[in-house]
Amino acid sequence: MFAGSLVSPAAAQYRNVMISNSGAPEEPTIVVNPNNPRHLVAGSNLNFYYYSTNGGVNWFSGRLSSPYGVWGDPCVVVDTNNCYYYFHLSNPSDGHWIDRIVCQKLDALGGAWSPGTYAGLNGTKAQDKEWAVVDPANNKIHVTWTQFDQYESLNPADISIVLYSSSSDGGQSWTAPVRLNEVPGDCVDSDNTVEGAVPAVGPAGEVYVTWAGPRGLLLAKSADGGATWPGTNIFVSDIPGGWDFAIPGIYRCNGLPVTVCDLSAGPYRGTVYINWSDQRNGLDDTDVWLVKSSDGGMTWSPRRRVNDDPPGRHQFFTWMTVDQADGSLYVVFYDRRDYSDNRTDVYLATSMDGGETFVNRKISQSPFTPNAATFFGDYNNISAHNGIVRPIWTRLEGASLSIWTAMINPPPTISGLVLTNSVAHMWLTNLTGYLTNYVERTYDLTSGGAWTDVGLITGVDGAAEWTEPVAGTNAFYRVRCY
Repeated sequence: MFAGSLVSPAAAQYRNVMISNSGAPEEPTIVVNPNNPRHLVAGSNLNFYYYSTNGGVNWFSGRLSSPYGVWGDPCVVVDTNNCYYYFHLSNPSDGHWIDRIVCQKLDALGGAWSPGTYAGLNGTKAQDKEWAVVDPANNKIHVTWTQFDQYESLNPADISIVLYSSSSDGGQSWTAPVRLNEVPGDCVDSDNTVEGAVPAVGPAGEVYVTWAGPRGLLLAKSADGGATWPGTNIFVSDIPGGWDFAIPGIYRCNGLPVTVCDLSAGPYRGTVYINWSDQRNGLDDTDVWLVKSSDGGMTWSPRRRVNDDPPGRHQFFTWMTVDQADGSLYVVFYDRRDYSDNRTDVYLATSMDGGETFVNRKISQSPFTPNAATFFGDYNNISAHNGIVRPIWTRLEGASLSIWTAMINPPPTISGLVLTNSVAHMWLTNLTGYLTNYVERTYDLTSGGAWTDVGLITGVDGAAEWTEPVAGTNAFYRVRCY
């Protein structure tokens, strides 16, 4: 007789995988394909792409090229037809630096990226800091960004505005940009500039866009899939100290917002979440915040502090995603709670109750110590589906940059256990999230029963084999994951 029970993984460490340390990568982006979560696509500055076909254990890499140039700020999304879209800034040989937002398409992993199409070309004006989202109901792509009359201009006559465009034909063409913000910002690229426009789609095709600027966090909402936008913006929150702030050891840092919406069939379907960071509690105490709306963005909850450490440490460069399979909320950020110097960890905060409470977990295997002389990028990213969570972050040691992910999976499950001629075979799934996996056996399930290692599990979806020394005796098995 066989009985199998699964022991929860030890709270030691998720496996970290270095995606690349070539070409000084930073500002990473990542997407998990919901149709096949083993398929991942990522990108980083200035023109790198990466993909994995085994859940992130191994990665292939390459460089994008386009007749419009490739100049960073990567954003990767996927549609329900398994097509990937890589958005980035431009630097065309026959145009002007960052004069448009470029979208390149990949029809299948391992294939070639298209030359690209573009939105937002407006003479010499700079088009910057784009982000995109795909509506899974119709594969409509929504993209937002900031337009500068002249980037980093100190002239008060030069303004920044938030623009929106969309594509309903798989990125082949784009609608004329629409301005979303009532009050313009300046062009300094700091607190009074309007930036951080990240779009989200709702269950009925609504489009939500939040940005930061001189009036704090403001929201624009389209109730008809981006066809029309009311002229009035909705106030969400203040940002004491502004969105542009200093972190020791970091070249520059921002607390720009991220907006997501729950499209799952769970109890929080339709809830809109906004996540950002600021220094309202002091220059030595950067915190990560969240607000939510359950009425389509009309009203907003009180702020919730996402990091759960005592006051007085920095948490910064936050990003957020919703697992659309069940509505779970995941927030990734850098964290210095354990140190009095510039050593930096990566943490993941998880909420299973619609953002009411968060569990914080360290997901980096070791801290790193950045230095302010090396550009570190302006953001990280995270993607999740059905409990498979893939954060992506930049690591800086000295002047050496690299990008990493953590293998965060649902708990392993026993899918088969067979005894043949005293040789036992066990098969398991969902093992990629853990460093080491053992089968343990006991003949006594009482509190005094001892568990013994009998097999090391190998492979992504693994198997273990061992010889049973006691014939005809009831044995019980569990999986220990580290």
